[in-house]
Amino acid sequence: MAAWRWTRAWFVVTGMLMGVMGLSGCDQLGIETPEKAAERQVADAKAVGSACRHAMRAIEDCYLLNPKAEKSAVFTGWREMDEYMRENKLEGIAPVVPRPAPPAAASKPSAPADNDDEDTEEPEAKPGKGKSAKSSGH
Repeated sequence: MAAWRWTRAWFVVTGMLMGVMGLSGCDQLGIETPEKAAERQVADAKAVGSACRHAMRAIEDCYLLNPKAEKSAVFTGWREMDEYMRENKLEGIAPVVPRPAPPAAASKPSAPADNDDEDTEEPEAKPGKGKSAKSSGH
């Protein structure tokens, strides 16, 4: 009977030790803590900033192209790459992706689409094309 108790106790202790050892390796399982997630986001934003500087983009363009990236980290990466490129006399690489349209120009085309008033018809009537076509249709 005593052998049974020792065997049972050995299984319990071994199981507990294996459980503790398994839980201590949570980092290896890919479980991300909030601190590690924040560190990763900052590192990604720094990489974005340095890539923008290497591609000869202005920091404002970088902010527009990457709205979810943390701006302070993007700027830090951009500044670090700028210092590195100046120290080593490196030239940037022309970007392949075109620069984004300025916010003022991007909002102008969407404004007439939102208004279905007669105001949108008046600018078309001034050149002569829209006025004559509309008057002949009525």
